[in-house]
Amino acid sequence: MTSLNHRLDALSEDRLRGMRRGLEKESLRSQPDGKLALTPHPAALGSALTHPHITTDYSESQLELITGVHESVESCLAELTEVHQYTVRSMRAVGDEMMWASSMPCGLPTDETIPLGRYGSSNVGRAKSVYRMGLGHRYGRRMQTISGIHYNWSLPGVSSDEYFATIRNFRRHAFLLLTLFGASPAVCSSFVEGREHELQKLSERTLYMPHGTSLRMGRLGYQSEAQATLAVSYNGLEGYAASLHDALTRPWPAYEAVGIRNPGGDYNQLATTLLQIENEFYGTIRPKRVIYPGERPLHALRERGVEYIEVRLMDLNPFDPIGIGASTLRFLDVFLLHCMLSDSPPDTPAEIRELAHNQHLTAARGREPGLNLMREGQAVPLMQWADEILAELVPIAEALDLAHGGIDHANAVALAIAHLQSPELLPSARVLQAMHAHHDDSFVGFARAQSRVTHQHLLSLEWSSKQQARFEAMAAKSVEDQRAIEAADTMPFEIYRQEYVSPSRLGRPQTQATAVTA
Repeated sequence: MTSLNHRLDALSEDRLRGMRRGLEKESLRSQPDGKLALTPHPAALGSALTHPHITTDYSESQLELITGVHESVESCLAELTEVHQYTVRSMRAVGDEMMWASSMPCGLPTDETIPLGRYGSSNVGRAKSVYRMGLGHRYGRRMQTISGIHYNWSLPGVSSDEYFATIRNFRRHAFLLLTLFGASPAVCSSFVEGREHELQKLSERTLYMPHGTSLRMGRLGYQSEAQATLAVSYNGLEGYAASLHDALTRPWPAYEAVGIRNPGGDYNQLATTLLQIENEFYGTIRPKRVIYPGERPLHALRERGVEYIEVRLMDLNPFDPIGIGASTLRFLDVFLLHCMLSDSPPDTPAEIRELAHNQHLTAARGREPGLNLMREGQAVPLMQWADEILAELVPIAEALDLAHGGIDHANAVALAIAHLQSPELLPSARVLQAMHAHHDDSFVGFARAQSRVTHQHLLSLEWSSKQQARFEAMAAKSVEDQRAIEAADTMPFEIYRQEYVSPSRLGRPQTQATAVTA
């Protein structure tokens, strides 16, 4: 605690005020009956390839709404709300679809019927669709329909080593975020059809875990046997880059069997390596760097270092109109600072295995009374470990409040402590309570009702003709930008694909000792 307080005291208020953040929020488009919408990306939303704030994630039916970089929590949430408002108004103008309020998907059709994102005829657009085709072959399309919120975060004057130290501590303490903010304890049975699972039956079409927090982040979520072979270390940029480089260049027999193209000549995937591209690597948090056009993310990291981190484990909160609220963002700011300021020893293969165990256990059973996690080979009660972390967050929250004025950060930590002491107040518990009280224990019934309430709320917010005109202009410009990219293409797609996945594009290791041969 002493070294943490010492480092906290050394942080100037100017640096604390220099904290920056942004949000990326995924949501499926659903029909009024709670089934997946199979329509194309709404034309009024512009080009999913080039629009700066509205795109699609895996599926053509999966919206992704993106903010810019913000100095304050309030302005970040205000922008995300505004993007939501334009989106739901555009959807209302052409039909009765709504944005699904839950991380776990609505009623899904057969796997091959789930539509892949489409981005036009340019090489970059085709590559995005082929990548998604590959994900479908590798993991199944259903798994990709899970939605979440990503929080991008930075602090001025932080080195790559310091960001990696933050990431190591984040991974150690991620169980606390899953417990406090996990909101996916139940799922429609269509999601797991034909798959082995440990879920219990709650009602005819609903499966759940009684003490689950985030099925999205558990064994049902983003999992893969191939990726389970990757014990990626976060002890520094070079080691991390070498692990990724290896996965991006190592042929994987099962994917070689799928092949780049099918017998008819259509593309199955971008590459037959363990990972097609960097984004395929699943993790609760990622080191990031803004890339130049056409640049590989690994190249950008190797050349220019870590610029910010992306928190990837947050569920959509179905009780919040935009999936996340101000108190949660402020808690994340305090939590991430704690990860940065605390001692962060190197990780080891044994600890990496422990962290995976803790993540899966917390996702499936995080509210179970007396649940033990593993820490340095010893069992430790989840609640005891959580209490230790929360106590250390208090002075950090006070320092942020001093820098910004007010008591918002202290209140965010106090709320988290209160929720942990009364687990029935946690979002995952509230979801099950609402399902039981109002929806005959039906997950789809609950999520459909919450989606409708959210949809109506967003439509009821004030909206000016000036806002409408600005978003219409943005959409129109994105369509023009896509056409310009398509018109400028001269290279055959196969040449483009080969060049893009070439190991030479991944950047060179900075030191000979950690070089990995392609």
